[in-house]
Amino acid sequence: MTIDARRSAAFVAAVDTGSLDAAAALLRITPSAVSQRITALEQDMGTPLLVRTRPCRPTAPGARLLQYLRRQALMEAEFLADLDNDAGPVRVALAVNNDTLATWLLPVLAPVLIAEQLLVEFVLDNQGHTFALLEQGQALACVSGESEPMRGCSVTPLGHMRYRMVASPAFARRWFPNGIDRDAARRAPVMVFDRKDTLQTAFLLQHFGLPEGAYPFHYVPASDPYVQAIRLGLGYGMLPQEQCAALLEGGELVDLTPQLHVDVPLYWHAWRIQPPRIERMGAALVKAARAVLLPLA
Repeated sequence: MTIDARRSAAFVAAVDTGSLDAAAALLRITPSAVSQRITALEQDMGTPLLVRTRPCRPTAPGARLLQYLRRQALMEAEFLADLDNDAGPVRVALAVNNDTLATWLLPVLAPVLIAEQLLVEFVLDNQGHTFALLEQGQALACVSGESEPMRGCSVTPLGHMRYRMVASPAFARRWFPNGIDRDAARRAPVMVFDRKDTLQTAFLLQHFGLPEGAYPFHYVPASDPYVQAIRLGLGYGMLPQEQCAALLEGGELVDLTPQLHVDVPLYWHAWRIQPPRIERMGAALVKAARAVLLPLA
């Protein structure tokens, strides 16, 4: 059995765009034709591949097929680029956490992306969830907190990102005039990145015995606004050391718990068999990350 190209293109378009209507617009066919092609592909495979919700999402077999189709497309683009130097760059989707993208990743990746003629699509999620994006076929490699590799993939340790609990000087004077303690932490507003962010929750539970919901908090799900919110005194929260070191040194922020920090381990996950330029990109990323991050024990 071979995988029909038109049917697989309809499936990928539906997953990427999130709906049959959007996939139809992308492929310049009718939504009915998209649905028919996906149904025919499911009949070919002998299993449902797409959950037709809003947004559309792949089933477990659909996710495995999506992984294959993404890798096939990448290998084909790599092959064509090798045959024709004017074929243009190759696109690769990388799943990373927001703090990694906001701190060390771009300076590390930029030279190799330029040298290897790679176009990157960053798919953002919490470091505890980027691995799922790799499993679902949404990315071809990922930076993750998961230490165990997926079948067919390899995992390489990168290092620790160190987080510190920080606030603006004015916020610290207002809410923690005698230093941070359990009673004061019950009243002071906390900055939380999003509903998947457990850094603050785990820290306050471990060191002050405060369960989630025992204190007021803000949600600010974007790296730069999150930092700005802390600088403006809206709340206190954890920032990567790479992101707050200069602000601490300049006095714009203060470390509320200088003896305490959180180290988050990060790992690079990639397919064992991949195009040479993607392999070179991964090797460069690992080497540079280890020069920036704290070593894993």
